[in-house]
Amino acid sequence: MKKLILAACLMLITSAGAFAQFNLGLKGGLNYTTIKAQNNEFDESGVLGYQVGAWARFGKGFYLQPEAYIGTKGSTFKFQTGGTTVEEKQKFTTLDVPLLLGTKIGTDKLNFRIMAGPSFQFNLDDNSSAFDQATNPDFYKYKDFVTNVQAGAGVDFGNLAVDLRYETSLQDINQNDGQRQSLLHLSLGFKIF
Repeated sequence: MKKLILAACLMLITSAGAFAQFNLGLKGGLNYTTIKAQNNEFDESGVLGYQVGAWARFGKGFYLQPEAYIGTKGSTFKFQTGGTTVEEKQKFTTLDVPLLLGTKIGTDKLNFRIMAGPSFQFNLDDNSSAFDQATNPDFYKYKDFVTNVQAGAGVDFGNLAVDLRYETSLQDINQNDGQRQSLLHLSLGFKIF
């Protein structure tokens, strides 16, 4: 996985010169996450989270957009234990690093964009006690690193950028239970230059 990240960073550095235009900005927004278990042992519902970070964009009509942001994700689980229904919220903090390829139509001051690409998720903190009562809590432990994919659309109004994206896991996010996450992101960005 380190080789994959290194290759992506090398691609970013070498391709920077090939693109004529460069923008840098900050972003913040909300996401709605759901986590589904393949074995359907839980009833899951979504959790509202946040994201805040920075982005860069290399290119004019066709562009490469790497980002880095801190965010929260999770889900609410309902399960049976000892004959009673328990509802627990599972939430964790992540560092997300998407590498998106996209295209835009319009002028520098007003344009519409579509983009897609991989997103590398580093789990920084699991601040939940949802599975503390389980016989083996480590069975549900989330992986430190997960590869996701994002796709979405956006619009730029002057220095403001609004993005709406869908993200899903390309692999299970925990060690043993076959859970996968899906997110819907809505973010507002501001171009510094």
